Amino acid sequence: MATQTQQPSKKKTTMMDMSVSIFVVLIMAMIVIPLPATILDFLLIINIALSFTILLLTLFTKSVLEFSSFPTILLITTMFRLGLNISSTRLILTKGDAGQVIDTFANLVAGNNVVVGAVIFLIIFIIQMIVVTSGSSRVSEVSARFTLDAMPGKQMSIDSDLASGLITEDQAKKRRNDLERETQFYGAMDGASKFVKGDATASIIITAVNLIGGILIFSLQNGMGIMEALERFGKLTIGDGLVSQIPSLLISIASGILVTRSGNSKSFGSSLIPELFSTAKVMFLLSGIMLVFALVPGFPFFLFLIVAVGAGTAGYLALQTEKKSFEQAVAEEQAQLSANRVERDRNTNDAIVPHQIDPISIEIGYGLISIADDSKDENIMNHVLIIRKQFAQELGILLGPIRIRDNLQLGSNEYVIKIKGNIQAKSELYMDKELLLMPEGEEVPFKGIAAKEPSFGLDALWIESNDKELADLHGFTVVDPLTVLVTHLKETIRQNSSELLGRQEVKQLLEGLKDRYNVVIDELIPDVLRLGEVQKVLQNLLREQIPITDMVSILETLADYGTTVKETELLTEYVRQALRQTVVQPFLDEDRVLHVVTVHPDLEELIGQSIQKSSAGSIPVLQGDIINHLFDSVKRLTFALETQGIPHVLLVSPKNRPALRNLLAYNFPELAVLSLNEVPNEIAITAEGMVENVN
Repeated sequence: MATQTQQPSKKKTTMMDMSVSIFVVLIMAMIVIPLPATILDFLLIINIALSFTILLLTLFTKSVLEFSSFPTILLITTMFRLGLNISSTRLILTKGDAGQVIDTFANLVAGNNVVVGAVIFLIIFIIQMIVVTSGSSRVSEVSARFTLDAMPGKQMSIDSDLASGLITEDQAKKRRNDLERETQFYGAMDGASKFVKGDATASIIITAVNLIGGILIFSLQNGMGIMEALERFGKLTIGDGLVSQIPSLLISIASGILVTRSGNSKSFGSSLIPELFSTAKVMFLLSGIMLVFALVPGFPFFLFLIVAVGAGTAGYLALQTEKKSFEQAVAEEQAQLSANRVERDRNTNDAIVPHQIDPISIEIGYGLISIADDSKDENIMNHVLIIRKQFAQELGILLGPIRIRDNLQLGSNEYVIKIKGNIQAKSELYMDKELLLMPEGEEVPFKGIAAKEPSFGLDALWIESNDKELADLHGFTVVDPLTVLVTHLKETIRQNSSELLGRQEVKQLLEGLKDRYNVVIDELIPDVLRLGEVQKVLQNLLREQIPITDMVSILETLADYGTTVKETELLTEYVRQALRQTVVQPFLDEDRVLHVVTVHPDLEELIGQSIQKSSAGSIPVLQGDIINHLFDSVKRLTFALETQGIPHVLLVSPKNRPALRNLLAYNFPELAVLSLNEVPNEIAITAEGMVENVN
């Protein structure tokens, strides 16, 4: 059966090969053998039909790989047109007639005025030669260069996906084959586009030969008058040129469309209409602009009005589509939330193998089980989804699923938050009470259980739920148990965000950027830095609460300095300087002024001279009394500023910043240490104090 199925397919392939071979041989024969006018007409019609076919194919093609034979077709159609040019020239110069198609084109365009026809022909030639062909050739050249440059990185990406199990061996083979075909296509198009330019040049030369040769032959040899010969052969020449140039222009346009698709996976029409007319604001603005033009004296009012009404209608339809899309997105999100409530940790359970620890987990006592009840609208799982989105937007990290499980070893009201299996936070909740934050210096007219707000260590009181409204009336801040847990979870994740960013998470971040910024990623990894080195830099940024949302700037900075600098601590400093607007933003006051505490120059010099590097980073090795003096001075200054509610940072020299930050990190984890290079020039600085030198 397999043999019987293969035989018709093989026979069909053989017939197609023979047909194409015969067609190419006939093209060569046309150059030598004279063709009758009727056959020439038929071949000219075939040429026009073939050109329209190629143009329409490029409009409906979704990928260049669907039309990978286009460069070869470009060569064959060019030779076909040149063969037709030679045949038509032979008929014009020998018989003074080139068939009905050429004659009709000449009369249709030129009419009774040869000059008009000549001008139109020259305009078409200029459009093709200078605009379409030149642009297509440049795009083909650039596309070929970038495709070839990106090929090693794409190959490595395929190998990486295969090694990580994201794709199968067959999918990897197909991707490699598609990549090779795409590279060959753009390389071939770079050369094939020269055929079109040469064809246009040959056409203008042949046109001149037809005109001059026809006038000379029929005026000198056949006794025809000069003006009569000019009129007759001028029309024939124009008709012959148009019959040749119009198909050539169509194929040139097809070539330009095909090489400028920018990797779009849709056909030209299906991507053009939504992108051009689907933005309601643009359509309404266009409608308003057209109405303004309609009211200008001298402009055709009704024509502009028709366009304005059309644009307004398109805007209204686009607005309705946007509303439906938004409603559908909301409905899908609600359905997803409902599914999450029903299935809960199903995906996480499937992904976890025996003995694998969770990146983030919450364990609760039996008295808090209701906080994870899927049947309730307000439960911890709904907030977990919001937390993951929030951290993706604010810090730029992708959090995995957060597991919630009960632990009978905990107290009834206790919970613990674990990061990679280690307890990072622990506290108590009372589900039938509310947490009132104690104001400083004021007495609270409520009885309750004294406690500490777990996120920030504030004095608090668990009061009865019935007292909540009264506490609100007195202006006290009251928080429900679920919000207490969610806030504590967020702060714990924020403090440990650097530990949650592993190599796998970094790879996922880069994969999300690769479609738009593959150039910088392919340049950086692995030729300049390894994935682990990029991870260390990102962890250093997160350790000081600097968002990594601007990954493009981070990667570009690493690519700039990574060739000469391999120390991750120094690379981190370069990245911080590139992100200086982001670094300084959280510490500005309402007037965008940065309040700073400086270090005495002599103490700065002493610190700089005592810096030693280790695997844990730079640190100044100072005498005990100097360190105690430094800590006391920093504590005194920061306490005074915090009491006044003034946001502030410690401003030091770029050389000392990493070492001084490492020294102060344990005792002053909330104190931001910035260098002078991390403060933009336009930011005003106010000095609030100085860490004095040791006397």
